[in-house]
Amino acid sequence: MTVVMETAQPRHLIVTVYGLYARDAGGWMSVAKLITLLADLGVDQAAVRSSISRLKRRGLLRASRKNGAAGYELSEEGLAILREGDHRIFRRERATLQDGWLLAVFSVPESERNKRHTLRTQLTRLGFGTTAPGVWIAPAHLSQATEDMLRRLDLNGYADLFHGRHLAFGDLAGKVRQWWDLDQLEQLYEEFVRVHSPALHREHTDRAAFGDYVRALTDWRRLPYLDPGLPAELLPENWSGIRAAELFFTLQAQLELPAERHAVTSS
Repeated sequence: MTVVMETAQPRHLIVTVYGLYARDAGGWMSVAKLITLLADLGVDQAAVRSSISRLKRRGLLRASRKNGAAGYELSEEGLAILREGDHRIFRRERATLQDGWLLAVFSVPESERNKRHTLRTQLTRLGFGTTAPGVWIAPAHLSQATEDMLRRLDLNGYADLFHGRHLAFGDLAGKVRQWWDLDQLEQLYEEFVRVHSPALHREHTDRAAFGDYVRALTDWRRLPYLDPGLPAELLPENWSGIRAAELFFTLQAQLELPAERHAVTSS
């Protein structure tokens, strides 16, 4: 089955724009500026306003006025999610076998099954694989992010975290293929390369750099959560994630500054 990278939703583009260009201003951006920037990404005003409402309902944005201008600022939860994302999205290093593994073991009463669902969803979002019912695994470098998530969502009373090594038995690389869907992930990486490689060879105005960089970052930022930085020794030969990472960081080096110039000067 061929996996096709979905077109980024307007709300995902908005989160990227806030993460890149709003935090230096205290997490706030005017509605007018956001509409202007999203227009450069092909998103119309109605879609921007609808997406803002969804992000507000999710508790990531809140309405706020500055100097008489209507706008939205990131909530504490929104800021925390972006800080966590920075560490994952812009991390170049992969885990090593010497780092060991993080095990998350949880037990949630049937009467609180909604918290069980939230816990599973969040562990999946962080990139954990499942070794057995109620036992989840990830590279050990995710320890702090996992602790922060459990505390932020008041789920730390339902889980225990352990740091350990795989001693025996069986082929660990084979087990990793059982715990994570590497075939699907590889196809997503290949699709990222296919979609965003042309940006390497385009002549960029600041506006064009903004468009290409925001779209590439929006597509990239979910991949490090699906792939938690597994040790290279356990991955298939010629792993496409390596090429995808090289592409993203090359695009970042080329486009980040002109994209920021455009974002700052747009009004």
